Amino acid sequence: MTDTTATPLTRPQRGSSPRLLRQRHAAERRFRIYGISAIVIAAVVLVALLGSIANRGASAFFQTEIALDIYFDPEVIDPEGTRAPDALYSANYQTLAKRALATRFPEVTDRRAKRALTRLISSGAGFELRGMVLATPALIGTTARYWIKSSDDVDSFVKNNVARDAPESDRRVKDNEIVWLDALIASGDLGTRFDTTFFTASDSREPEQAGIWGAVVGSFLTLVVTLSLSFPIGVLAALYLEEFAPKNRWTDLIEVNINNLAAVPSIVFGLLGLAMFLSIFGMPRSAPIVGGLVLALMTFPTIIIAARAALTAVPPSVREAALAVGASKLQVTLHHVLPLAMPGVMTGTIIGMARALGETAPLLMIGMVAFIVDIPGSFTDPATVLPVQIYLWADSPERAFVAKTSAAILVLLAFLVAMNALAVILRRRFERRW
Repeated sequence: MTDTTATPLTRPQRGSSPRLLRQRHAAERRFRIYGISAIVIAAVVLVALLGSIANRGASAFFQTEIALDIYFDPEVIDPEGTRAPDALYSANYQTLAKRALATRFPEVTDRRAKRALTRLISSGAGFELRGMVLATPALIGTTARYWIKSSDDVDSFVKNNVARDAPESDRRVKDNEIVWLDALIASGDLGTRFDTTFFTASDSREPEQAGIWGAVVGSFLTLVVTLSLSFPIGVLAALYLEEFAPKNRWTDLIEVNINNLAAVPSIVFGLLGLAMFLSIFGMPRSAPIVGGLVLALMTFPTIIIAARAALTAVPPSVREAALAVGASKLQVTLHHVLPLAMPGVMTGTIIGMARALGETAPLLMIGMVAFIVDIPGSFTDPATVLPVQIYLWADSPERAFVAKTSAAILVLLAFLVAMNALAVILRRRFERRW
């Protein structure tokens, strides 16, 4: 008979099993520690980066203002008394602010000192007063107390961005100006208020008058063009490739090219837009319609890949059941497969649009780096977008634009986080597990 008795393990084998088990457990613990450490380091770096941006940009949401008694002199605003809109628009309102400041400091009589005194207020203060008069012509001939924006140098000084004890030659706010500012602070006529201009105005050469609204409108118009083109074409391309196209060398070549386009640097699409849309078709430079076309070309691969993945995730049983009851291939795709895949399609589209919102390089190539003061009103008007606006402010020599740049970055990050959060919500709300 065959001896079936198990041969006992040798002593080295018996001792090696617990040792190997301990080694495996130790390796797993080390791997877990490495993973947690990587997450902690990434979180710390992210918090430090966002904290640095927030610390610099928080002050940009507030603006230093000076309270002045403004006399809306009819001789300056409307000397002929016609109240014609053209006359009211072209009046020298900056003179009214200068006179009010001179009245506040009557002891300043020297010509050079008067010029220094007028530098306390923004050079765009007249635009604020003009807007008030155009909205309410009855102000002409009256005196009222208004808060006027200070200059960017005064704003930086009040926000402690300029050291008071620094040598006078090293700061733009001179000693006599500091004396006047201290007098305004003591009387309660100088303070910082929430800057609504930052959210309602477009770009300006003066930091205290610059805002992001023009860039936000330009971004919105550009994304409308991008979404209108990339979403339907991308989804239809994904439907054809996944549901109708035969599997041959041509479709394989198309799939490879789509995957390669997703990895192409964005500036290449800008060069394509410069060569095609501007040079050949003669479309308007720095217009949202051109920017939208360029970003649509860049977004196509992302949407197609995401849509194909969502279509693939739909179980074959859904298609087979629909075909079994007599539905055509087109009906199966449009009535059953596409609605079930739509959450994934929408998620990929939102992620692609978020990427397009943060792009700068392709838009620089088509001229959207221009200095645009007016808020765009159509898809063909000159415009800029929020990332390009950040780029322009970061390259500006004025110190006050440093805070403006960080504040605009915070706004852009808020938009990106909101779009990605929307993608996560849609996926969790409509996703079905098979």
